[in-house]
Amino acid sequence: MQDFFDKQAFILDMDGVVYHGNLLLPGAVEFVDWLKKHDKKFLFLTNASERTPRELQEKMARLGIQLEEKQFYTSALATAEFLSRQQPQCTAFVIGEAGLFNALYERGISMNDTNPDYVVVGETRSYGYERLEKATFLVQDGAKLIGTCPDVSGPSEAGTIPGTGALISPIELVTGKKAYFVGKPNPLMMRRAGKRLDVPSCETLIIGDRMDTDIIAGVESEIDTVLVLSGVTSERDLQRFPYRPNHIFAGLADIVVRLKEFEARQHC
Repeated sequence: MQDFFDKQAFILDMDGVVYHGNLLLPGAVEFVDWLKKHDKKFLFLTNASERTPRELQEKMARLGIQLEEKQFYTSALATAEFLSRQQPQCTAFVIGEAGLFNALYERGISMNDTNPDYVVVGETRSYGYERLEKATFLVQDGAKLIGTCPDVSGPSEAGTIPGTGALISPIELVTGKKAYFVGKPNPLMMRRAGKRLDVPSCETLIIGDRMDTDIIAGVESEIDTVLVLSGVTSERDLQRFPYRPNHIFAGLADIVVRLKEFEARQHC
């Protein structure tokens, strides 16, 4: 566990690492306490676009973890930053929730359901045929298709649920246009996280539950990686990927146990 003690900063995914839906996963409180105790910099980096950083802060507080709003960075924020840099004051037709709408508004991006510059899709529980049909027509008419993240599925307390990648695929199939995804493993998202932490990549470690987003994002950003098996990826899935994480643990609780054992040996 020397790697954990040596690193200055930690990037953590949320769904499948810290919680499943509204169910806090074992070891989450203890691991965040360890980060604070050892003055580590850390950032929760999530492909979920549904909630604002403030809503995530409040959710974590309800689950028993006290954090600051600035310690969250979402794919909605990354998407809004990307679009505002690509085309300032652009317009968008959006399929998503409050976290995505708020991020876009804050970057000066207005909503337009007639002739928008972009069609933007994030995860949502109000996914309906009418809006899907509208989005398809707009992309056919020239709007550029953007997805907040490529995740096809995600974990919840009830089981696996559809992700943005699944919700956007009908639009891609009908229009023949491929979406551009801003969230992990896009290097843009990782660079934003690095700037917020202001720590060299060699001094940073990323903890996630997905090989196809979290771990590959770390590999391509030259950041050491930790896969936890508490979310989407199982141990038998590892053989499907040509790259490996630096470390594999059952979950944050497993990491906490190992850290305590390591500290005990250090004090002997």
